[in-house]
Amino acid sequence: MISRTDRSGFAIWWWTVDRWTLFTVIALIAVGLILACAASPAVGGGFYYAWKQIGFAVMAGLILAGASSLSLDGLKIVAAIVFFAALAGSALTLVAGDEVLGAKRWLDFGWLTLQPSEFLKPGFAVLAAAILADGRRFPVKAELVTLALVVPAVGILMLQPDVGQTGLLLTLWGALLFFNGVRGIWIAALGAGSAAIGGLAWLLFPYIQHRMAQFISSGAPGYQEGLALRAFQHGGLFGVGPGAGTIKYKLPFAHSDYIYAVAGEEFGLVLCGIIVLLFGVLAVRMLLCASRTRDRFSQLAGAGLALVLAVQAFINMGVAVDMLPAKGMTLPFISYGGSSLFAVALTVGFALSVTRMRPQIARDRAFAAHLGGAHA
Repeated sequence: MISRTDRSGFAIWWWTVDRWTLFTVIALIAVGLILACAASPAVGGGFYYAWKQIGFAVMAGLILAGASSLSLDGLKIVAAIVFFAALAGSALTLVAGDEVLGAKRWLDFGWLTLQPSEFLKPGFAVLAAAILADGRRFPVKAELVTLALVVPAVGILMLQPDVGQTGLLLTLWGALLFFNGVRGIWIAALGAGSAAIGGLAWLLFPYIQHRMAQFISSGAPGYQEGLALRAFQHGGLFGVGPGAGTIKYKLPFAHSDYIYAVAGEEFGLVLCGIIVLLFGVLAVRMLLCASRTRDRFSQLAGAGLALVLAVQAFINMGVAVDMLPAKGMTLPFISYGGSSLFAVALTVGFALSVTRMRPQIARDRAFAAHLGGAHA
């Protein structure tokens, strides 16, 4: 047990961080590791992917702990570094990235295939929140400054192409503008711009036309969606049991994009419901913590980070149950992959940092200084 009178760095972190958010994240990572063990044989190599995911989970824990320990000033600096590094890395994929299914989104480092665009979202959420909260420091409107950050990111994402990440980034930007009380003309402009980008993607990328036509048609679902639905049907309420699933061997990307279907087949509707509940608790808790902060920056950053995490989870699960067209998006904390796990760990770490009980931290430091002076 950690005493409240303990003034060590870890004790101060423990008593000032939101532990409900922390425990919910740990529960989601635990579910993800269980499902990694279930899905790993379906993609070959026995439990190779499961062991790698365990290693990724350890690294993600360190990222979360480090990010949540940052001061507000340190957080802004780190977020800026993360965003611009992710922007540069995303641009680098266009010339040196591995091409998978016609898209260049990944950099191969041997032991890890990194998707830099995953880190654009947490970096942008904090950086844009800082700009909007301190808008009077800029010679132009703060909204224009955030627009200058969004435009190159969207351009690079469309060139990869990655329409899903583009949509998430624009959704995040729109939410931050809305939370900041922006004038309606900005929301209208964002809506028009998003519609234009969507239309451009429709014209340039035939696979999007195919996916949308398949989704809105009255016929049977697509190949992947059909297999995912069969997996849920096969699992029923309680599932067929760990390792007993069979449809997962036919399902493409069972360990990443369609991990929710693996959960449905082997553990049934019960685990699927638990996953939905955990994401609901996480999103609501993060939003509540953000609303209780006193400064504008923490409110904006906390709300933006919570929203982008919740929207990504909703999209992945919606695709798996054929409520949304296929997006190629991972389920946070649960899908296999280092990039996704590291990025969402950074997202929650940033959120824990902006929602820590800062007045209590200041009192603890003053008390520690007083004790040091008394002993001297």
